[in-house]
Amino acid sequence: MRIVETNSPDETWALAAELADELGPGTVIALHGDLGAGKTCFIQGYAAALDIDEPITSPTYTLIGEYEGRLPLHHIDLYRLSGPEEALGLGLEEYFDVNGITAIEWAERAEGLLPPDLLHVQIKADSHTGTRTFRIFRENEA
Repeated sequence: MRIVETNSPDETWALAAELADELGPGTVIALHGDLGAGKTCFIQGYAAALDIDEPITSPTYTLIGEYEGRLPLHHIDLYRLSGPEEALGLGLEEYFDVNGITAIEWAERAEGLLPPDLLHVQIKADSHTGTRTFRIFRENEA
């Protein structure tokens, strides 16, 4: 497990860029954290590191955003779903391909539908200091 603190969006982007350099095609990232914790900011930094020029916004109303860079990025936001039953019909498994990266916000809402080798990124924000604490680990390291 890796624990990292960031104190600004720039530092969050730098952390995401480090991970983008370490992770290869087929990686599925499960992002966890309260509303406003920094999940989308993290994905924006990850996308920038993949040379994606399009602005990355939270796809809360569209659920899935697809972006092309040096690797394809599938950004999935399950915030509006109540649980795995609703996620079942989305065809999530189609996005777990070996050619791209899939980043899922509110991944716990698709519990049981995600691949076993997930990379978890848990984000806890301190509203007083603005610091974000990231716990990064694989499923079998929890």
